[in-house]
Amino acid sequence: MPDGLRFGLLGPLVVYGADGEVRTIGSGKVRALLVALLLEPGRVVSVEALKDALWAGAPPASAQASLQNHVTRLRRLLGDDGPERLRAVPPGYLLRVDEGELDVRVFEEHLIAARAAHAARDWERARREASAALALWRGTPLGGLPPETGAHALVQRLQEARLLVLEWRYDAELQLGGARLGGLVPELAALVAEHPLREGFHRLLMLALHRTGRPAEALAVHRDLRVRLIEELGVEPGAAVREAHLEILREGRSESGEGTAADGTRADDQHSGHPDPGRANTPRPAQLPPAPAHFTGREAVREDLLRFLAAEREAPGVAVVTGMAGVGKSALALHVAHGLRERFPDGQLYINLHGATPGMTPLTPEQALAALLRDLGAESPRLPEHPDAAASLLRSLLAPTRTLMVLDDAAHAAQVRPLLPGGPGCAVIVTSRSPLTALDGAHRVALAPLTDEDSAALLRAVSGRDGLHAGHPLVELAGRLPLALRIVAARLAARRALTPDVLARQLAATEGRLHHLEYDDLSVRRSLAVAHDALRASDREADRDAARALARIGALDLPGYGAPLLARLLGTDERRAEAALDRLVDVALLEETAYGRYAPHDLVRDFAHETAAGEQTAEQEHSGAEIALRWYAAMAARALEALVEPGAERTGRLRATPSQPRTHTADVASVPAFCSAGDAADWVVLELENIVALVERHAETSAHVPLLVRLIASPLQRRGRVAETEVLVRAALRGARRLADAPAEAYALLDLAGVQFLKGRGNDALALLDGALEIWRRLGDLSCLCRGLNNRGLLLGLLGRYEESGAALRQCLEYTRVLDDPMQEAITYSNLGNLYEHTDPRAAIGHHRRSLEIGERLGHVIVRHSAHCNIGFAHLTLGEPDAALPHFEESLRILGGHGHWQGESQTRLGLVRALRERGDAERAAQECDVLLGLAARRGDRYTEGLARHQRSLLHRAEGDAEEARRQWEAALSALDGTDSPVAERLGELLAEG
Repeated sequence: MPDGLRFGLLGPLVVYGADGEVRTIGSGKVRALLVALLLEPGRVVSVEALKDALWAGAPPASAQASLQNHVTRLRRLLGDDGPERLRAVPPGYLLRVDEGELDVRVFEEHLIAARAAHAARDWERARREASAALALWRGTPLGGLPPETGAHALVQRLQEARLLVLEWRYDAELQLGGARLGGLVPELAALVAEHPLREGFHRLLMLALHRTGRPAEALAVHRDLRVRLIEELGVEPGAAVREAHLEILREGRSESGEGTAADGTRADDQHSGHPDPGRANTPRPAQLPPAPAHFTGREAVREDLLRFLAAEREAPGVAVVTGMAGVGKSALALHVAHGLRERFPDGQLYINLHGATPGMTPLTPEQALAALLRDLGAESPRLPEHPDAAASLLRSLLAPTRTLMVLDDAAHAAQVRPLLPGGPGCAVIVTSRSPLTALDGAHRVALAPLTDEDSAALLRAVSGRDGLHAGHPLVELAGRLPLALRIVAARLAARRALTPDVLARQLAATEGRLHHLEYDDLSVRRSLAVAHDALRASDREADRDAARALARIGALDLPGYGAPLLARLLGTDERRAEAALDRLVDVALLEETAYGRYAPHDLVRDFAHETAAGEQTAEQEHSGAEIALRWYAAMAARALEALVEPGAERTGRLRATPSQPRTHTADVASVPAFCSAGDAADWVVLELENIVALVERHAETSAHVPLLVRLIASPLQRRGRVAETEVLVRAALRGARRLADAPAEAYALLDLAGVQFLKGRGNDALALLDGALEIWRRLGDLSCLCRGLNNRGLLLGLLGRYEESGAALRQCLEYTRVLDDPMQEAITYSNLGNLYEHTDPRAAIGHHRRSLEIGERLGHVIVRHSAHCNIGFAHLTLGEPDAALPHFEESLRILGGHGHWQGESQTRLGLVRALRERGDAERAAQECDVLLGLAARRGDRYTEGLARHQRSLLHRAEGDAEEARRQWEAALSALDGTDSPVAERLGELLAEG
């Protein structure tokens, strides 16, 4: 193999390089293209077939050009010989796949060898070849790819082939015997549960049980298989199973000399070894309710539970399925339990503990014990009165058996613990809204809502409406919650005239969806209300706090919550707020999305809003929002102190304006300072979504909005959060004007100008900045005027208005001396340097060095970083990339993790340019990709456009004109609507072709 590539289809699509590293495939279209070619390795796949594969049989008009672009990307993925490996061969493309490169081919080679060895009864070779074939599997073939890839038939064929290889391997293992023999039983039991009608696995399990000294269980496997085949298919087991059955019967008789019934039970076996507290002659329990119809999704979780519960162990396996109301816990438990019936031939017990059943009181452990003992045949008059004795009797009855127990809807661990068996042959599935973390040794499975695809599949199955797809609004409006989805589907099934689109509009148009999510005895609201009502009626302080917290959450309706904010909403300390949040998680009314961060599911959010509306007046709701805004404004002040260096900028933003609420100073004093700038930056990012939501809603009513935005805008701009900053600042501007607060209005105009500058809209920024300067002149605020003039000089220079820029900066320099403000003086010299760069780059370097000297004297990170960055750009203007490079590198080193995105992005652009112009194309491309990733993470389209321009120049230098043009087009799209001269240059380059 010249390049050592390997392709994997036996699982999610994967490509390995020569070093074994997984190569990132990228877009879904490239994945679909590669799959289509790998399905026909070494053969020509027509262009039309490829278009069908990429666009699900409906290619757009631009499909031909797009296909060529995807082929280009795939060739790059394939490495240096990509163009030779993937060739255009009329009427399509041919992908060369060498021997040993495609796992499907390797699997088929091992399969052929295993089949031959099995037929020749060469058991060692059969095991070796079969094991090698199975080792190639990583999951479902082509997992994660849409069905339109056209590989359904191949997947079915491969899965059937895998089952055959499994049979051959286990057959070889049984023939070879040895220490491994005992370990085959749980593996085969799991396969039998997964494939209840596959006779080969039943035969193997029978023989494995028999050869490990468990003939009765082996005969029970045969009995259950025979019953299933007769009931479901109307046929008897095949010859191979009958032969194994006879072998077990013959050897059983010859060894014991005792009679064995045809079903594998001995005549003297009834109740032997079992305690008999007045047991009635009861049939073995088979209490499972019917398996849920239309069970959908949950494949990985189901497989996990089947493996866990079917495994041999020294103690009973206990699995806890947990999740919010309506998420499908009981359905999953019953689906899995039915799949394990053959594994537990002594019976299946089921009891609903009513931990969260509307209108029902949870069963006590004593009630549950009595019910289970009666189900096992114990007579009521002779049941032990003491709970401990009853629990002991239950364990004794179950100890020698292989019994499966389903404890549905448990309230808490104390309700479950006395009901657990002690015998190693038993297993228990518990469902609960609580994770039951106090239940030691349990295997926990937390259920989330269904995926979009599985939600749509459930809607289709229950409603009978085939047109419902994953993107239909009903999926989102039902919250992907199985209970809500079943209600929606039931309504559609009951009223054929009701279309899915009409029902979606009904759900979306009403104040709350919960009114429409009720049908017959199904109700999302009632399911959620059980937990809330129990909390409200509880004697425990944490429970009552949790009920109040849910109402506050519903009233405020923010994306997420933490203990500090909730403590203020509840009027308690943070310890009690944390306990309340933990209780809401315990009863599945909240999810902990990250450590210390909580959010409700969408339907719980609706329920919380209803709860708040019933418990709080409009005035109380407004009071909650004011409490939140006061806390956010206080914390924002602390963040500003930690993130912005001492100086006029920080002092000015912390200075009170006429509309500032009188409580703010005390609010700031009541919250602790941040320990570090990093902690402050993390807080800003964590709370930003909440801040945006509050500010947007209350800009017209709260005086805290202009204050909060003024305090947080500078840290946000430094981190490149342009979109969020624009939303906040526009709201603050409206609020400041409503309050007639001129200083607050000036700051909002200044910050909005900064946003427009970061978006590359210099003229818009200049107009806004001039509005702020007019206010500061009227107020006589010399410090703000000086900073505003500095920004104005910078903007004018970037717009090519050099004379006006110089005048503004020289005036600013005079102000800095009057104010004795070395910080502004350093910034002014920096901006003067940027101005001189257009006419005298050597003189520009001198100005930047003066700025650097002041920055080093002050120990100011941003001034020092900016100076080095600007000196680097001046050297680039002089055509000296070697001299520029160390300044850009030093600038990034100084900046470190300071979080100043505007400065970092400019420096990284300069670094890419310097590397490109000195001929280091490889490192330039790497640095450019880093910058593109950082810009994408922040949604900074302007920086993205500038970076793509640099990338296109690199591609053009490499002779890749097609990719260069693609990057130019992407760059021009990103720079659309900006004043950047780069956009004009890009237009010229594209026009040149």
